[in-house]
Amino acid sequence: MVLLALSLLLLSGCSQIPKDPVPESSASPEPAQQTKPPAEQQQPDSTHPSGEVGEAGEAGNQAPEKDPVSSPPSDDQKPESTPPAPQKSAEALWMAVGDIMMHMPQLPGAYNEKTKTYNFEGFFKQVKPILEQGDWTLANLETPIAGKSLGYSGFPRFNAPTELGDALKYAGFTTVTTANNHALDRGAKGIDLTLEKLEKLGFETKGTARSKAEADRIVLAKRKGIAMGLLAYTYGTNGIPLPKGQPYAVSLIDEAKIISDIQKLRNAGADFIAVVLHFGVEYQTQPNDAQKTLARKLIAAGADIIAGAHPHVVQPYEMVEATNPDGTVRKGLIIYSMGNFISNQRGDSKDYGVIYKVKIHKDGATGRTTLKDVEAIPTWVHRTRNNGATQYAIVPLQQAIEAKSLKNLGASDYSDLKRMYSQLMKRIKSMSGQPFKLTG
Repeated sequence: MVLLALSLLLLSGCSQIPKDPVPESSASPEPAQQTKPPAEQQQPDSTHPSGEVGEAGEAGNQAPEKDPVSSPPSDDQKPESTPPAPQKSAEALWMAVGDIMMHMPQLPGAYNEKTKTYNFEGFFKQVKPILEQGDWTLANLETPIAGKSLGYSGFPRFNAPTELGDALKYAGFTTVTTANNHALDRGAKGIDLTLEKLEKLGFETKGTARSKAEADRIVLAKRKGIAMGLLAYTYGTNGIPLPKGQPYAVSLIDEAKIISDIQKLRNAGADFIAVVLHFGVEYQTQPNDAQKTLARKLIAAGADIIAGAHPHVVQPYEMVEATNPDGTVRKGLIIYSMGNFISNQRGDSKDYGVIYKVKIHKDGATGRTTLKDVEAIPTWVHRTRNNGATQYAIVPLQQAIEAKSLKNLGASDYSDLKRMYSQLMKRIKSMSGQPFKLTG
């Protein structure tokens, strides 16, 4: 009997052995336990270290009974959020020059017989310190640089050595536009090789294209927190038709298309827009009515700077006031022609050009961009002879006159330079007295 009782007692105790514990993430909460656990016992974050939600997270998606203690505070109970810090104002320098040309007499003096290569850095050595100041420094390349394979030639159908591109990089240019009447002088292949070289050198480019996608590409060049939108167009291509099947190869002036492109740049976030136009009449020192009408319409449509080229001589600039949709007034700059920056052309001021410097200011509080302190620096192409070849150098005109350091020049030469400097400055500023106010 004692043994029987002991056996029954052991069997009764075994029935009380607990089962394996249920994992916490899959356990159902006991309905009777409604009290909030202490903070150290609250359910851990259900997010997996990898960022994925694990099983605990899935269980947590089941709506539990509301607990007044754990409810988030209402909007009026939330602490006030700290407003974002205002953006800092920014300022950068925009610069531009006129036509970069390559006539055949410019080649021999830059050729190295030993290396069989060209070096055109001497063209730009004396203006390099000025050009390097720009955050954006623009040049209008009025010749293909397709290289030896397509044959070197000057007027009327240009093609220059690829080394001209290297010299532009050396000089401090950041941006090269290619829409001009000589863009197709070597056909579609010339455009391809020119853009290939410029792209390799890291330039921002606009005006010609190898594909429709490239033609439609929005160019935004950001410096110091300010984004410049860039466009470039030409009046024509000297009667050379656009390549078959490539109507996009050269951007031609079309007022409605330009206005549409300006709006696209604004929508893409451009703080200011520069439109480079190859237009006007060659060798005319004043803009014609067609130039003024088009340029002013583009400012009214949202452009900030019109940079003109093609006449091969310097024309004036003017400030224009346009009214924004919100009633504020915006000032735009129209440079009708910057003349020749480098070429073999002489006489009637064709060997003079101008470097423009414009401060671009972006207000941190409003985000609005304004143009300030327009400065024009006249330049001259100084030619000398060395070993039977002509050497070319672009010089800042006022600086050259004051220093009197140019070779082979006498007193009468410097007197002529002073007269031309005075004449150029008078011409450049002849339309800059009062801003032209656009109406409508």
